[in-house]
Amino acid sequence: MTLGRAAGPERSAVGPIELFFDLVYVFAIVQISHLLISDLSWRGFAQTAVVFAAIWWGWNYTAWMMNWLDPARGAVQLLNAVLMLLALGMAAAIPLAFDGGGVLFVACYVAMGLIRPLFMMIAFRGPLARNYRFLGAWSASAGVLWLVGAFLPADLRLAVWLLAVIVDYLGPRVDFRFPGLGSAPMSGWDTDAEHLAERNRLVFIIALGESVLLMGGSLAAAGSVDTRLVVGFIVGFAALVSVWFNYFALAGHDVLGGEEGTAALRSAYAYAHALMVGGAILVAVSIELRLTHPHLSMPMVLVTIAGPLVYLLGNVLFLSSRFGRVARTRYVAIVALVLIGAAATIWRHELPVIGLSLAVLAVVGGLAVRTVLARPRGASHPSSTLWWSRPLAAQAGRLRIALMQSSPEVNLGPVLLRRGLVCEAAIDARRFQY
Repeated sequence: MTLGRAAGPERSAVGPIELFFDLVYVFAIVQISHLLISDLSWRGFAQTAVVFAAIWWGWNYTAWMMNWLDPARGAVQLLNAVLMLLALGMAAAIPLAFDGGGVLFVACYVAMGLIRPLFMMIAFRGPLARNYRFLGAWSASAGVLWLVGAFLPADLRLAVWLLAVIVDYLGPRVDFRFPGLGSAPMSGWDTDAEHLAERNRLVFIIALGESVLLMGGSLAAAGSVDTRLVVGFIVGFAALVSVWFNYFALAGHDVLGGEEGTAALRSAYAYAHALMVGGAILVAVSIELRLTHPHLSMPMVLVTIAGPLVYLLGNVLFLSSRFGRVARTRYVAIVALVLIGAAATIWRHELPVIGLSLAVLAVVGGLAVRTVLARPRGASHPSSTLWWSRPLAAQAGRLRIALMQSSPEVNLGPVLLRRGLVCEAAIDARRFQY
């Protein structure tokens, strides 16, 4: 276990090799955006979704793996370099994933899915190695479907790869239960919430950075700058800032309320962040389309609405995992976006591009203002409950999980009592509605 992270204040730190690894995903997100822009048909949407699902899962499983590995160890750094090379191969193959580049895309993805569990089974012993044996079995099963699909025509490839995505994403939901082997329940994964939170915050910033690249590129390529372009640029930037506020006012690591422990982290980071990062990419694509097209089209309307809508769906899942409930403002915003999308679809020939942009900005910006104003007073960080409650809340959460596992009949109210141990947990994230 010499490759594992040592206990202590630096246990949750994100190492330089992890940041270096994430650089590949700057390129990958650019490639995904351009894949969608090149084909705005329903088929193009489906292909982009499948490619994104694979790219995200490759990143997600690597981030989870690094939850236990010491990023300062040479063997771990070499592992990340190998995975980085494979991720780069995936990203380079994205434009031709449904053409001649399918084999390269899948070969790199499947190799990543097999190398990670093999390394963890060699580096560790005990429960963690056992857990990764089940994870590896699921990755290998999905890998067969990915490889088979790579040799099929484009339409069949899409169907088989969609099935492979379902298998990959289903694994954690069913505790990696595998016939003849058993399962690896989420309660058996000793996960560091703070490390996962930081990794996901960083990759979300990368996704937002794609909007900056596309906006800047559109402005630079315009040749001449007119009023329409300047106004669209400002409105697009305001929407980007609103998404930033909506995310970073809530994206802390304390997972109290709702599901607890690794099951909550699985929902909040593996699944919810897939939707939120995907939504951020759609926001970037929609800004690009609105800057470069003077008139609305059906694909433009769909992408413009889908960006914040997909983000909010992920946000709702994230909040329900962290707090056990979601404020009505999130649902109101979702309904408002659907209504705006319906109206824009009907009157897209009469509605100016800036009209749709301002309507969406009003919803996303209004929600950002509401979110910021709803922060608890005295919070030292947007994602805090109360600045002085974070250590107590984290300890209370861990104690609550331990008591539930040892004595389910114990009354877990505001005060937890167990063998003379008293822990006040009156501060709970569920108090606060966003």
